[in-house]
Amino acid sequence: MKYKIYIFVLVMVQFAFAQELPPIVKYSQQTYNAGIQNWMISEDSNRFLFFANNEGLLEFNGSNWTLYPSPNESIIRSVKCINDKIYTGAYMEFGYWERKKNGQLHYTSLSQTIKSQILHDEQFWGILPFDNWILFQSLERIYVYNINTKTFSIIKPNAPITKAFKTTEGIYFQTKVGIFEIEQGKSKLFLTNEVIKSDRIINVIETENGLIFITQRNGLYLYKNNQFSKVGNSINTNLADSNIYSAIKLHDGNLVLGTVSKGIFIINKNLDLLYHITQKNGLSNNTALSLFEDFDKNLWIGLDNGINCINMQSPIKSFSDNSGALGTIYTSINFNDKLYIGTNQGLFYKASNSQSDFQLVQGTKGQVWSLFIHENTLFCGHDSGTFVINNTTSNLIYNQQGTWKFTKVPSNSNILLQGNYNGISVLERSNNNWTFKNKIAGFDNSSKHFEIINGNEIYVSHEYKGIFRFNIDNSFTKAFNIFKYEKPLKGKNASLISYKNQIYYASKEGVFVLDAKTKTFGKDKNLSAIFNNDEYVTGKMVVDKSNKLWFFTKNYMHNYASGKLSSELKKNSLSIPASLTNSMPGYENIALIDNETYLIGTTDGYYVLKNNQLKFNNYKVSITQISNNKQDEHIVKASMNEEGDFSHKLNNLTFIFTVPEYDKYINAEYQYVLEGFSDEWSDWNSKSTAVFKNLPSGDYVFKVRAKVANSLTENIAMYAFTINKPWYANGWALLFYILLFMVLAYHINKLYTNYHNKRHQKIISENNLLLELKELENQKEIMKIKNEQLSLDVDKKNKELAASTMNLIEKTELLQIIKEDLKNSEENTSNRSIKSIISTITKSVKDEDTWNKFKDAFDAADKDFLKKIKQLHPSLTANDLRLCAYLRINLTSKEIAPLLNISVRSVEIKRYRLRKKMELSHEQGLVEYILAI
Repeated sequence: MKYKIYIFVLVMVQFAFAQELPPIVKYSQQTYNAGIQNWMISEDSNRFLFFANNEGLLEFNGSNWTLYPSPNESIIRSVKCINDKIYTGAYMEFGYWERKKNGQLHYTSLSQTIKSQILHDEQFWGILPFDNWILFQSLERIYVYNINTKTFSIIKPNAPITKAFKTTEGIYFQTKVGIFEIEQGKSKLFLTNEVIKSDRIINVIETENGLIFITQRNGLYLYKNNQFSKVGNSINTNLADSNIYSAIKLHDGNLVLGTVSKGIFIINKNLDLLYHITQKNGLSNNTALSLFEDFDKNLWIGLDNGINCINMQSPIKSFSDNSGALGTIYTSINFNDKLYIGTNQGLFYKASNSQSDFQLVQGTKGQVWSLFIHENTLFCGHDSGTFVINNTTSNLIYNQQGTWKFTKVPSNSNILLQGNYNGISVLERSNNNWTFKNKIAGFDNSSKHFEIINGNEIYVSHEYKGIFRFNIDNSFTKAFNIFKYEKPLKGKNASLISYKNQIYYASKEGVFVLDAKTKTFGKDKNLSAIFNNDEYVTGKMVVDKSNKLWFFTKNYMHNYASGKLSSELKKNSLSIPASLTNSMPGYENIALIDNETYLIGTTDGYYVLKNNQLKFNNYKVSITQISNNKQDEHIVKASMNEEGDFSHKLNNLTFIFTVPEYDKYINAEYQYVLEGFSDEWSDWNSKSTAVFKNLPSGDYVFKVRAKVANSLTENIAMYAFTINKPWYANGWALLFYILLFMVLAYHINKLYTNYHNKRHQKIISENNLLLELKELENQKEIMKIKNEQLSLDVDKKNKELAASTMNLIEKTELLQIIKEDLKNSEENTSNRSIKSIISTITKSVKDEDTWNKFKDAFDAADKDFLKKIKQLHPSLTANDLRLCAYLRINLTSKEIAPLLNISVRSVEIKRYRLRKKMELSHEQGLVEYILAI
């Protein structure tokens, strides 16, 4: 017994080990933020998915998850999209949800109209549409709602209802008695037997051969021609002890069975097992509560913990090495009807296009770097050296060091070059046997990536040293003219490859191509564009058997091939991100193994891609939510069915949009533009949200388009809206501003005119004043000139007076001298003539005559001086005035003495007395005082 169990387990493990599965997309509770259990699934006309979740109605539009809490905070057990409504059933509650103008769902209860007729603790597990009726099924009753009359009728079986089913022929439900059919609003027994009475019917599936009854514990039964018999013996064996909980029929006639503890089984029309998918090989959980196929033929699974989506139509299948027996796959090839894969644990093989197990090629345990076919011989580059593979065995022909890769020599099919850990060596064929010939001397660097061109010119890319170029001699023994390139720079995970007779080098800096004439590398802008936007992961390049050049980036796998009418490389991109392929960076690999079938190696298995089936639907992009708000205030969701009209304060807008695609290897990218704000489309981005803040008032049109797997969606979603001007900027306000401006302009003009006139008058007054001042200055100047002229005249007259006075003094002194001389002679003689002369002289020098002559000349030169000084000093005598006049003309005491006919001493005494009469201070000079008058 133990031996049989062991064999069964071994068979199951081997089956799982060899099984290639369609892609599975996993959504955890942390992703959708709702309850862990999902009881039923449905899809509306927009291709949005809805899930009956523990926390409420869960919506997924391909980009965003939205949870609508159930109306009575109970678990929603059933959901069904019918026309434009989403019907749900819960604990003592059922009704429908409708989309409001703002895109949100609003719930309307139907059960409230018959609340008194609903049983205590009744839950609604099923919703079935049929013609103009909708049936809500609980475990006790079925409530039939007429859409047209909006009335209810209730079907009340005599026993609890296990489940209700719908076929094209009618509506059925199961009780412990049997299967009942509903006709004309009433139930009648349709089928009964011991299996139906003792086991639960999970679903009833229509097929060409009849109705398939899927039971919970006893497998599958066929009802045809009133016969009820068990079918599918082989699948029933696999279903033993599976405890089926859910089941559906797919569009292609295949059946999917969800179990409580063994995941899901997918079987074909002939009831043969296609896939058995469990938590071990892909599911998030082994309990499948609900199953659903969407419009794109994806299989959705509502699990006991999470949601999974299986892309059944995907051209990509994945193989996961859950046992760890294979390891990381570095290379693969199809040769002699066998698929070989080289991994870090050895070289494995299995029969092509089969589900058989992989087997280890004897003697190849260890790291396998490359597989290469030449002249119908399979070579294996290994950590231990070089192997020649003969079907399922290996022959080590080189063991001195590890071998990276192999390259043909165009001129000699009997020679192969192999890149080793420390250089390049030569393999030679002799007598149909391949043997090691020699190592090329002179170059000892690791040659993981190398190519030969022009017969003897070799290029090598070394990850840590850069690119080398050298020549080899005709005997393939020696390297010479070794040259190391400074540019392009070395790069992590960089590689070098020959494609279309050109050498390409790819690194983080871009893709470079060798110029055959200058032997320099130039950047290829077209190819380098794939590394933009931080897309670089690796520079690894692969040329497959169909002569396509492959690149691997963060979000895509790109391949290039020449066009039919030109040599220009044409790009084709697959939106398969590096995170999903899970390849070892720098060791990415893809191989064409059968026509359009590619094998992509990963760290834990591989993917199989059927490129000829890589077709994508015509997706549509739609705007799912528009919200706006004031700065730092709560968000208001706007209507999407009409043009938006927002106040100027609600000028922060957020647009949410989506493409409802659920394929694991399809990434939708979006591009948008806000006309009225900018005329340029944004960069392509996977983010499905656009935010605009502080938009000015005006008219706008938001447009968004999407790109799915490099194909534009067939539509552009648009939304037009207006942000109104604030009250202080509307038409009436502008009119008010115009009137106010006119009034202000009038008053300002008036004020300006007055100000200008006053300023003009002021300028005139100032100018007149300036003219007057100028005239006064001129007059003053004239007066000054006149005064100066008068002063000059006075000075001149004073000088003349002084000269005249001096002449008078000199004359008087001369006469006195003559007189004295004559007197002396009179004493000696008594000459009468002399006496007469003396008498005449005496008359001539009389003081009175002298003074009178002086006074007349003085008054003519200095008019009114004597009057002024007499007025100032009335006590002055005539002699005092005479002295003042002499002092006025700056005569000294010595000069004055003869005029007064007194001694000099007497003149000084007179001056002293004059000071006293004038009451002059000791510091004040007499002459200075007299001159100042």
